[in-house]
Amino acid sequence: MSEPLYRVEGLRYSYGKHFDLDVPKLVIQHGESLGIVGPNGGGKSTLLNLLAFIDAPDAGTIFFEGVPTGPESLEARRSVTMLLQISYLLKRTVFENVVYGLRLRGEMRDASERVREALTWVGLAPDKFARRMWHQLSGGEAQRVALASRLVLRPKVMVLDEPTASVDRQSSYLIKEAIERSRRIFNTSLIVVSHDYLWLNTVVDSLVRMEEGRLVEYVAGNVIHGPWEETRERLFEKRLSDGQAILSARGTSLESSAILDPSTITIALEPPQNESALNVLKGRILNMSDEMSTENILVEVVVAQIHLNVRVTRNSAVKLQLVPGKEVWAVFKATSLQWV
Repeated sequence: MSEPLYRVEGLRYSYGKHFDLDVPKLVIQHGESLGIVGPNGGGKSTLLNLLAFIDAPDAGTIFFEGVPTGPESLEARRSVTMLLQISYLLKRTVFENVVYGLRLRGEMRDASERVREALTWVGLAPDKFARRMWHQLSGGEAQRVALASRLVLRPKVMVLDEPTASVDRQSSYLIKEAIERSRRIFNTSLIVVSHDYLWLNTVVDSLVRMEEGRLVEYVAGNVIHGPWEETRERLFEKRLSDGQAILSARGTSLESSAILDPSTITIALEPPQNESALNVLKGRILNMSDEMSTENILVEVVVAQIHLNVRVTRNSAVKLQLVPGKEVWAVFKATSLQWV
């Protein structure tokens, strides 16, 4: 049996008295796409820096393809590339930004062709964008140029820290398409941190949650943020911008967030009759994506300002004739929301 891409044992990293990263064990396989979620300050970015061999742990070992590895390994660092939330571009043309890594590595053979390929993958026509200067790009275009500069290297591992946080939904879709293509063609492994759970669920094979420097069990789902109001029936209510409301059994506090598992939501084509569920919300399908490594479809339903991911079987999607733009009702019980 071949060695996994990463095998982490007894990993620790300390910031002093206020924070310790403690990961006893973590395994990532070749070609795997791993998502990491959790609150800000929980250690996600620290773990990414360790897996990208930017920082060295205080204790423990990171085995990379079976070999104990750290920042001193030039080969390992060249195998991993990292994309941050904010795209830092050189004050040069788009072409020079994308080709920069190849130039540093002395890999200029077929460089122009590889740059054109990477730009095409991220939805930027090479003939239109290659000669543009960095300051002539929108935020979404700049982030996609930054991604192209990583894709052109054809890395074994791509580490992405909130890659869609500062871009529009179209750019989010193009980023998803580009990194999935890199997986298919070059077997690139992905390690992705994102607060965009809807997007992340369509990209990764598995998810872990990090809190206070530790990996804990992940509960998949949509995040419904507060504030809430308490009703006379002692329920929690979140009023939406179109007048509809989400009702939940009492939560931990009126400012808390709740998790709504995509599997607990059903889609109806008409408002259901004699339905015990308190939440029957009218919305419209925005997007549909295959859920990685399953036979399910993730249906993104927009209800007022809320985007809900709903998990349905492929057969159900066909039977209901679900397509983007279709008006539907999202149905779920008040007890389906789990409080965090």
